[in-house]
Amino acid sequence: MGILKDRFKAKSDAMAAEIKEMIKENGNKKIGEVTLSQIYQGMRGMTGLVTETSLLDAKEGIRFRGYSIPDLQKKLPKALKGDEPLPEGLFYLMLIGELPSEEDVHHITSLLQRRSHVPNHVFAAIEALPLSTHPMTQFVVAIMALQTESQFAKKYAEGMNKKDYWEAVFDDAMDLIARLPRVAAYIYRRKYKFGDHIHPNGLLDWAGNFAHMLGYEDETFKELMRLYMTIHADHEGGNVSAHATHLVGSALADPYLCFAAGMNGLAGPLHGLANQEVIKWILEMRNELKTELPSKEQIAEYVQRTLQAGKVVPGYGHAVLRKTDPRFSAQMEFGKKHMPDDPIVQTVWNVYDTVPPILQSLGKIKNPWPNVDAHSGALLVHYGLVEYEFYTVLFGVSRALGVMASLCWDRALGFPLERPKSVTTELVKAWLQGKDEIWGD
Repeated sequence: MGILKDRFKAKSDAMAAEIKEMIKENGNKKIGEVTLSQIYQGMRGMTGLVTETSLLDAKEGIRFRGYSIPDLQKKLPKALKGDEPLPEGLFYLMLIGELPSEEDVHHITSLLQRRSHVPNHVFAAIEALPLSTHPMTQFVVAIMALQTESQFAKKYAEGMNKKDYWEAVFDDAMDLIARLPRVAAYIYRRKYKFGDHIHPNGLLDWAGNFAHMLGYEDETFKELMRLYMTIHADHEGGNVSAHATHLVGSALADPYLCFAAGMNGLAGPLHGLANQEVIKWILEMRNELKTELPSKEQIAEYVQRTLQAGKVVPGYGHAVLRKTDPRFSAQMEFGKKHMPDDPIVQTVWNVYDTVPPILQSLGKIKNPWPNVDAHSGALLVHYGLVEYEFYTVLFGVSRALGVMASLCWDRALGFPLERPKSVTTELVKAWLQGKDEIWGD
């Protein structure tokens, strides 16, 4: 069956049995209460999902199977002469629940290389779109075109035992992850580099090959891609892209359909598109202030004008986090190491010093600290990847690692169709008047 697949089956079988027993003994226990504000305000803080791959702590940030981002930077295998973790290692950790060896990571790299062929009709589907089409739209169209290759869809149509769902999902997940860098790089070169495409280099790791196909051969850019693909991979299950992937998967849609749904969510300005909005805001600020390196005083004035116009400062605030996003900190350290004198990177740091006190003074914002989007664009601009509309596609390629690992677990554990109860405001009013009988299904 394959080393990785065998290990996943052993882990998931054991956990499925454990969960079954836990539900049998404790299925009626309450683990929290839902408030009216949560029902109306985005279900913030409601515990309603199980995601094995990562957990977001409001005070400590993201942990992948218990490991923080600094832990991953220390413990995950790295490329030859590299300092940043290989994303293949994080995928192994999320899937198996254990830190991988060098051999494990090389095995996954090899698997992805062998599965990376993209059928010609996918490129034809992309080419059928106007060149002006947003990169995320092209990306989702390409994912949908890849759906013709789904093993899960074919085997389900033939009549597959539900105990085997996980295996077909596993194969689709590996194929999808393997093909996404080629698809994303094709979109980038088509839209921004006059269709001058670059073929894959089978000797490179997954993220390094992605950098190569994008057209960036600087070794530190390859390091940035390894870091970027690692820190953007997962953020527990409640964010829009992860939840959408899980939700569509609960209807037994194949991984391609699930991932396309997740990417449509990622393309929203309040989710993955925020990284595009951040760099756009910084460039507009520099242009309006007519300086490459605005002072903190100038930044403060510009922030105040942004807020007074009823707009937000992009990249600041998070639905869960109550501290600086560790993913922001990891990118800041990368910048200090590789480009400490870059004006746009320094501007990001000056914004970091300036914005939180201003937001705190408003007294309405629980988290005035930067999230991952506040820094990523500046690092990319340093290397010449200035086409900020493409940044969310980079995010999407990375996010595939987490949501596909989670989807494998969803099917291995036999998670059912997700169907939460909804009510009308009239019924809420009746409940507030003590007529609680209306809460039946």
